[in-house]
Amino acid sequence: MGDAETNLIAPVDAELHGGLIIDAIKRSGVQTVVTVPDRTTASGLLQPIARDNELRHVRVCKEDEAIGVSAALSLCDQRSLVLIQYTGLLDSINAVRGVAVEYEMPICMMVGLLSKEPGVAPTDSTKYGIKIVEPILDAMGVAHHLIESDADLDAIVPAIDEAYKNSCPIVLLIGRPPIPPGDSS
Repeated sequence: MGDAETNLIAPVDAELHGGLIIDAIKRSGVQTVVTVPDRTTASGLLQPIARDNELRHVRVCKEDEAIGVSAALSLCDQRSLVLIQYTGLLDSINAVRGVAVEYEMPICMMVGLLSKEPGVAPTDSTKYGIKIVEPILDAMGVAHHLIESDADLDAIVPAIDEAYKNSCPIVLLIGRPPIPPGDSS
């Protein structure tokens, strides 16, 4: 179910800028970002989102709570994004199955792939948990896109639009820690 164009693996030295990801989130019409602390995206996305006055930031304790909050917001015609790491996605897979897949809810998830090797496809990772994420999403029929570098950012807005148009879940896999807004790396 992954998009072959957006699943091309970026070079090891490619950059992924958190500010550009946040801009794409805003362009997609997302109003609320529901989060569980995530080490992969903390400085590049989570902290800047928490400080952003244009986005409502809702902190929850568990990933399955984030799925429920996002589902409720969609019923109120509010676009939201769940920001978690892959371990939380795996932990909340039953909520994704029941709420997002079976009830056909537009649950948009941005999932940090903690410790994924840069330039390596998730399915080729030496980390077992990362290696199984895409096959699980494929088995569930959940579309996903790998966001490994700035070149992949064009996938974000259409993916979120598609989720809300077709009332289906989408997962945007963040393949490396984003550079915090303002850093010149």
